[in-house]
Amino acid sequence: MNYKEEKVVDKEGKEVVWKHPGGKLRRLGPTSLTDTELLTVILGSGSRGRSAEDIANDIVSKYYSLPGLMGKTIGELMTIKGLKEIKATQIAAVFEVARRIVKALERE
Repeated sequence: MNYKEEKVVDKEGKEVVWKHPGGKLRRLGPTSLTDTELLTVILGSGSRGRSAEDIANDIVSKYYSLPGLMGKTIGELMTIKGLKEIKATQIAAVFEVARRIVKALERE
C-alpha cells in the first residue's frame, strides 16, 4: 500500500500515525478525512500496480469533488485506470445510498 504515513494529534493530545485513512477514520471520525481519503477507505485496496489512494486521487481529479461523482455510471467510473467493475460497482452503490438518504431527508 502506498498510503503515506500521516502524523496527527488525537482528541487526547496524543500523536498518532496512520498508514491508511481507515485508521484515521476510526480514531478521529469520518469528518476528519478528505474526499480522497474517504474514497480510499471505500475502495479498500488498489489494483495491480495502483494503490487505492492513487485511484482515489484520480477519481477526485477527474470529477473535482464527491458531488461531482453523483450520477456517474459504472462504465464512466471504469475509465479511471485501476478502477475495475467491482470497485466501480461499490462506489456506485455508496452514492445511491447517499442519494436515497438525501431524498428521504427532503421528504421530511
